[in-house]
Amino acid sequence: MDAFAALRTLLAVRSYQAKPVPDAVVRRILEAGRLTGSGMNGQPWHFIVVRDPATLKSLGALASSGPYIAQAPLAIVVATDKSRFAVSDASRAIQSMMLAAWADGVGSNWVGFGGLDKAKALLDIPGALDVLAILPFGYPARAVGKGWKQRKALREVAHLERYGRPFE
Repeated sequence: MDAFAALRTLLAVRSYQAKPVPDAVVRRILEAGRLTGSGMNGQPWHFIVVRDPATLKSLGALASSGPYIAQAPLAIVVATDKSRFAVSDASRAIQSMMLAAWADGVGSNWVGFGGLDKAKALLDIPGALDVLAILPFGYPARAVGKGWKQRKALREVAHLERYGRPFE
């Protein structure tokens, strides 16, 4: 799948098959995050790969917006340092990982946006880091209608030279 096709068709997946994600795919997902650009090349992220079912269940219980983590065969917890660009840079890395996974047929979703401090103790994450997100990954449990998105028309969000001049 080319990059634009992945961008155009990426959908949030919250229900997964029990099928494990192969190591080679997990490595590509991680490499996609690692290779993402960052402000001043700070690379402020750490990616904790979680496959243990008991730990996944605990992560699902502590993330109020993502109890479905417990059913995923894999999650990657994204922790950041407290540098100026950390949230922006790690957000870019998260999107890269989700797109790389999608290109391999693996679905995901972003769970949390901060408020995940309990994951630190669970995963031995140092106090100097923040937990930005938990990303459950897995093969979608049911067929996903790739590309069927409800989005505003381009003319509603893109402007030419000045705000209010439609880009057509």
